[in-house]
Formats: sequence, structure tokens, C-alpha cells
Amino acid sequence: MKRIFTTVLLGIGMCSAVWAQEETKKDTTYWLKETSGGINLNQASFSGNWTGGGVNSIAVGTYLYGRANYAKDKWTWDNTMDFIYGIVKNQDESTRKSNDRIFLDTKVGYKINDKWNYFVSLNFLSQFAPGYEFSDSDRTLISKFMNPAYLTSAIGVEYKPNDDFSLRMSPFSPRWTFVTDTDLYLNVPENYGVDIGETVRTELAAFSLLMDYNKQLSENLTFVMRYQMYANYEDFAFDAIDHRLDLALTAKVSNLINVSLTSLMIYDLDQDEKIQFSQGLALGIAFKRSTFPEKK
Repeated sequence: MKRIFTTVLLGIGMCSAVWAQEETKKDTTYWLKETSGGINLNQASFSGNWTGGGVNSIAVGTYLYGRANYAKDKWTWDNTMDFIYGIVKNQDESTRKSNDRIFLDTKVGYKINDKWNYFVSLNFLSQFAPGYEFSDSDRTLISKFMNPAYLTSAIGVEYKPNDDFSLRMSPFSPRWTFVTDTDLYLNVPENYGVDIGETVRTELAAFSLLMDYNKQLSENLTFVMRYQMYANYEDFAFDAIDHRLDLALTAKVSNLINVSLTSLMIYDLDQDEKIQFSQGLALGIAFKRSTFPEKK
């Protein structure tokens, strides 16, 4: 756990140092870059005679987000990095993971016209640390790094009317699902869709959709949405389509302080028959450096 926080903090420090050096130079390339990150802290405590109910708790979270987009003539190359990790400690309970995400995406595009592109892309989705299902007296391992992990490729067309919004549609989108621990099925019988005894599931014939919306609503308020859909042609059924929706609303209080509200919804039969939902509210220290043009 300490190693994860150290890695994220080193990443934030390195990004800050690079930006400090680059700000002194004039950018003569075809790149637009943005890096943001921070640390959030939540704490609550109650006296022993507090009658309203409550549990002493402390939660810490870190995040690091970056994008680097290249554009020249009809060619584009867009890259996104999105890391989140958080823990929470409630009184009389062991430390638990509250948030965990690794998302990497790269896309090469060729312009058809001002709003449409051909594209080929590759993205990776997993988590940093082990995740557990807790009972009154024990905990059960249900996930960890590369358990599961998803590597999704796509070839198709993209609708991108402006810098805020993009919609990718791919009729050919092979995906590889990884579960590298061959004993994990003992705790997770579905094994995230991977056959028992195997470490990789390959889905070649599939359709995928990815929608990104990154909007600066005002000088101090930013809204980010990412929706992903995946449908396998081989066992196609409406209730078997995978959906994932990430939402984030960030308000800048000062140059260093911000408040963020995040939400994640997942529907995937290989994980659970019902919709999974998580939500978080945090106040923390943040930084942001960007060469993207400011929205008016």
C-alpha cells in the first residue's frame, strides 16, 4: 500500500518537474498536453458520548490524470492516462480500499472531414491493489492487479465535433480478459469470464463504443464523463452487453484546493448480475498544468 502511494506521489512530482522545465520553453511541436493530480483527505471523529451515531474514520486518496494529443495535417494521435487509488480506515475495522483504477488509452486517427475520423485504438483497464469481500470475521480476495485486466483494441470511425466530445464506434474490436491467478475462481466462481485453468479469454468478434466528454463548465468547474460499451457477436444478447460509466465533477476552490465528486457504474454479467455502483466525495490538494486552450 505504501509502495502504491509512493509510486503515485513520485509520478506527481516528476510531472511537476517536467512541466516546470517545459514552461520556460516555447512549444513548437504539434502537441497539446495536460497533467493533473492530487491528494484527497476525509476524516470524521465523534466523542464517546455522541448520541447521534457515527464511526471514527479517515480516508486518503490520490489521483493522476494526463493526456497528450498530437495533430498534424489529417493525422492525430491521442493518449490518456487515468490513475486513482484510495483507502479508508473505520474504527474497529481493517484498512480497506475505497477506489482503485488504472486506465491507459492510445488512439491514432485520420481525418475524413472536420467531424469524422477513421481510427485504430488500444486501451488497458485494471487496478493496482488486491480487493476483498469482507465478512464479520474474515476477508476474501476477489481481485488484484491483472485479476481482472482488460486489453481492448478497436478499428472504426470516430465522431469528434469539437475538443470536448468524442464518440468512437468500432464494428471490429478484439478484447483480451486476463486473470493471471488460476486459483482466483475458488473465491470468484465466474472467474470474470475466463475459463477455469486459463489465464486469458480472447473475444475477437465484437462491437465496442467509447464516448468521452471533458467539459470546463466554468473557470472553476470541470465535468468529465467516459462511457464504454462492449458487445460480443458470438454470444450476443441484450442483457449480455457490458457497460461502464465513469463520472467526475471537480470544483476548484483555490489554486491548490479542490472538491471532487466521482461516480462509477458497471454492468457486466461476468462480474455480477446486477449493476455495480460506487460514489465518492473528496476535498484535497491538487495541481494542473495544461497547454490546451482555455474555454471561454
